[in-house]
Amino acid sequence: MKLHELHDNPGATKKRKRVGRGPGSGMGKTGGRGIKGQKSRSGVSIGGYEGGQMPLYQRLPKRGFNKPNRKAFAVVNLGLIQKFVEAGKIDASAPITEDALVASGLVRRKLDGIRVLAKGDVSAKLDIQVTGASRAAIEAVEKAGGSLSVTTAQAAE
Repeated sequence: MKLHELHDNPGATKKRKRVGRGPGSGMGKTGGRGIKGQKSRSGVSIGGYEGGQMPLYQRLPKRGFNKPNRKAFAVVNLGLIQKFVEAGKIDASAPITEDALVASGLVRRKLDGIRVLAKGDVSAKLDIQVTGASRAAIEAVEKAGGSLSVTTAQAAE
């Protein structure tokens, strides 16, 4: 097979519909817009307007609430921390802080803090200091002989 023999599967690509290109095209004159009226003109924005009745998006019930001051945590799993320790990217003898996690490349940015979750297993004795951690993660680290300290009031969930 050569480069000039490459082609798409039949029916995979369709030609663009060119509107307003004469009567022979089948889309000439009014260009498929019908005759007269607001929708046949250009610059029409009647998307949400329903002729005076309550629009659909206002009739439907609204649900939920988005907290405006919510915190976004960067999430790290224990298994990944263990993997980075084994690879030598994180020094297990020194305390593992949020800055150390960012420097190792495990976390891109801290956001409002780093939260450790218990996915994966940890075998090294680690001293981790982060903004948040799940209860299971704290138990898993302490079971391996290490310590996981949460620096703010936002502790186990």
